[in-house]
Parts: sequence; C-alpha cells; structure tokens
Amino acid sequence: MSTLRSPRRFPLLPIGRIDRYILRQIGFGLVAVTGGLTVFIWLTQSLRFIGLIIDRGLSLGVFLRLTGLLIPSFVAVVLPITIFVVVQFVYQRLATDRELTVMRAAGLSPWRLARPALLLSVVVCGLEYGLTIWVVPASIGAFRQFQFEIRNRLAAVLLQEGVFTPITKGVTLYIRSRRPDGTLRGILLEDERQPRAATTILAESGRLIAGPTGPRVVLENGSRQQIDRRTGRLNVLTFKENTLDLGESSATRAQRFRDASEVGLAALLHPDPMLVAARDIPSWKAEAHRRLAEPLTAISYTLIALVSVLTGGFRRQGSLLRPFVAVLVMVGMVALWLAANNLAARQSALLPLIWVAAIGPGLVAGWLLLGPRILPAGFGFRLFSRS
Repeated sequence: MSTLRSPRRFPLLPIGRIDRYILRQIGFGLVAVTGGLTVFIWLTQSLRFIGLIIDRGLSLGVFLRLTGLLIPSFVAVVLPITIFVVVQFVYQRLATDRELTVMRAAGLSPWRLARPALLLSVVVCGLEYGLTIWVVPASIGAFRQFQFEIRNRLAAVLLQEGVFTPITKGVTLYIRSRRPDGTLRGILLEDERQPRAATTILAESGRLIAGPTGPRVVLENGSRQQIDRRTGRLNVLTFKENTLDLGESSATRAQRFRDASEVGLAALLHPDPMLVAARDIPSWKAEAHRRLAEPLTAISYTLIALVSVLTGGFRRQGSLLRPFVAVLVMVGMVALWLAANNLAARQSALLPLIWVAAIGPGLVAGWLLLGPRILPAGFGFRLFSRS
C-alpha cells in the first residue's frame, strides 16, 4: 500500500516534460532575438567606421575584424533586455492559447510554471558574468589597440595611388605610383602638425620603413618648402635624402591610455593613483560595481515578466493591460539603472544605488510571484485582523 506524500513547495528536480517544453521555446526565442538585435546594433554602429574604408583604404577583412571586436559588448548589453522580451512573449502566447490555463488546472503552481524561465535567467546571468568581467574588457581593449594601430601606424602602409591619404592628424601623403618592391614615385607630403610651421615636401621617390613610434618615409631627390610667417617669404630647401617620421607628435607618442572599460576588475576596485586621476576614481569604482551587478538584472527582468503573466486571474479574452504595464515598468527599471550608474560614477557614496537598481526590482517581483507560497495559510488574514 503506497503512502501519500505532501508535495514540496518548490520542487527543483527533476526537470519535467513541461519544463523542457517551455524552456525550449524560451531558449530558441532568446537566441533568435539576441542574435537579430546584436546584428542590428552592429550594423548601425559599423557605419561610424565606413570612413576608415573610404578615407584610409582599409580592406573589408580589416573592417570586419575591427567592428567584430565590439560584438561581445553588444551581447552583454542586450541579453537582460531580450530575456525579458522573450519570456513576456512566450508566456503571453501560452496564456493566449489556453496552455497556461490547462497547466494551472492540472495543479501547477506559479512557481512551477515560472521555473523554466528562472532556470534560463540563471544561465544568462552566468553568461553575463563571463562577458562583463572577462570577455568584454578584453575585446574592447583589443578593439581600441587595433584602432590605434590603424590610425597611427597601419594607415601609412595602406596607401593608394593618386589619392591624398591622411596618415595622422596633420599629415597628408600623395603618391603618383607604387612599385611592387614598395618604392614610391611622385611624392607630395603636407605636414601641418605644427600650424605655424606648415611644410610641403616634394620628392621624386621614396620608401616606407618601420620606426619605433610608427612608420617613417625616406624621401629622395626632393625639396622642402616652408613659408616664413614673419616675412612671408617662401623658403625652399633641396635635399638628396630626407627621413620623416609619420607617427603622432611627441605629445601623443606615449603609451596608449587605457580607460575604465578595458581594464580588469581588480584594477577597477583598487585603481593605481599613479595612473588614475583622483577625479576619475569614482567612475572606475562605479564601473567595477556595474560589472558585478549588471548580470543580476537578467533575473530581475525575468521576474518582472513572470509577474505580469502568472499573477492575477485568467481571462478568456486575454488582457493587454498587464503586458503593457510590465513594459512600462521595464522601461522605468532601465532608466533607473542608467541613472544609478551615472550618479555612482560621480559620487562613490552612491554606489549602493547600482545594487538597488539591479536587485530591488527582482526582489519585489519575486515576492509578488512567490510570496503567497512562502507565507503560511491565513497569514494575511491574521495580519490584517490584528490591525
């Protein structure tokens, strides 16, 4: 004779067929929506670098490599939002198709119905931690280093015949032709790095060589022309060979400065006062707390979506009010998250606001969804009857 066992309030294992059914729909939707939104953002942001192809003559491969380094940061930003959208859509569709009504009639509690979405939100939270702490800082650092190399070093190698090519700020180079061995013919170089001593150089031939601070050009059989600002006379100096540095000026030849978005978590929590200005320390600490708190928003936003679908009574005709309110709440939470980060970046005493904006909505939504399951029966009646 079998004995009856009281069902557990929060069964965790095993994952049943219903869990796999809902989890499969949310998982496929999350991959599709995140991928589509990431591609859209990538396309819009890539337009900023079209000028590198047109002005600098970069190849398509270099362009894709440069912009592809930004994709991890796009994914990290959109994941918490897309999981809210997908959970809201999938559960709303289940409610519209009466599937949730059947599941509730079969005795499944709101916790049991919410379990697949919460499980996926925990997985997304773990993925977000991997992105925000390791992948995104590394990819942003590689992106900015590659961009620095293109602007200050590689651009001189990617010269086009018959085109005025801006090498660095204030330096423009024109070549009539370029031989297979790398020899340049018919060179015109305009150097305006020092506005009061602008120089125009003409040379019959030349070649590019690597230098410690960037590319250099060795000019042969040419002339150097410069206008004397005091007398207005044109000074011309002829030469047989002249070497000119095409890198940045001495003020920018130092090592590239790394900002808060591309350094590790330890450096953000304990910034070196020798490298970081005192006014920038609050923003560095705010960046560290943002990386630690942002993945938790995936769980909070998932709970907000679940509350809008799994709480309240079910209507045969359906209702658009609760999804609409959930979207408004979600927009407010995103605005609150951005505001908390901006305030904490200015004043370190406001760093707890970042955690409140990340965890607070989830705690409230979790209480609305699971609170009645935690409280003993009649607790609410006894509580209000005493007042």
